[in-house]
Amino acid sequence: MEGNLAQVAEWIINSKRTIVFSGAGLSTESGIPDFRSPGGVWDKYDPEDFYFQNFIASEASREKYWQMATEMWEPIKKAQPNPAHLAIAELERLDKLDCVITQNIDGLHFKAGNSEEKILQLHGTAIFVSCLSCQKRYDRDEIQERIKKGQKAPRCDGCGGLLKPATISFGQSMPEKETQEAYHRSSICDLFIVIGSSLVVQPAASMPLVAKKNGAKLVIINRDPTPYDDMADLVIHGQAGSTMASIVEYVKQKLGIR
Repeated sequence: MEGNLAQVAEWIINSKRTIVFSGAGLSTESGIPDFRSPGGVWDKYDPEDFYFQNFIASEASREKYWQMATEMWEPIKKAQPNPAHLAIAELERLDKLDCVITQNIDGLHFKAGNSEEKILQLHGTAIFVSCLSCQKRYDRDEIQERIKKGQKAPRCDGCGGLLKPATISFGQSMPEKETQEAYHRSSICDLFIVIGSSLVVQPAASMPLVAKKNGAKLVIINRDPTPYDDMADLVIHGQAGSTMASIVEYVKQKLGIR
């Protein structure tokens, strides 16, 4: 195990473009429930009810959506970065990070200290709410206060349009700019590190393939096996936090940084 951690650290030091690809495993280690795990959101709600088209079409669907979103918001708001988030932010400070491509909506990479220009949020963010008509952006807490006061499906106070957390729902288009940028970065990186992702949600899960096909080394750090383990240069089955913290410590040691 120690040899594997030291190997990843060596690759990071020698890399010109390291990408970190983060998934739900990072969030769960900060206490945010995984949608798909037993006891998660989809045990309580039917995902079919939350398709974007239903949100657009029906006031009842919007009310149900906001009920679910409100339940999810509290653990997200309270969550703090874990050692994996802090280690990834440290890679940026060491100038050893090209970017983070994340499937997570919790904003914890920012809380950990990563800069906005280094984070590509493929599934949007729960931290803000946006109007689907005029694109006005609201702080999430402001809208949650409205819901506490009795608004079941809040609307924009500017144009009257529908308000929705700035996350990507089932049936909603992926953010074009971020997705294109993520594919481009994946195609030109030389080291692609997956952390805490099952690599089953497309199209995001195809990005490690893009990196690998273009000559990058692929490292997968995940508690459970993934469909791409066989093609990875190195697989570590373990906790994201302790694994990444150890890898970054090795990086600092090798660079002579205390």
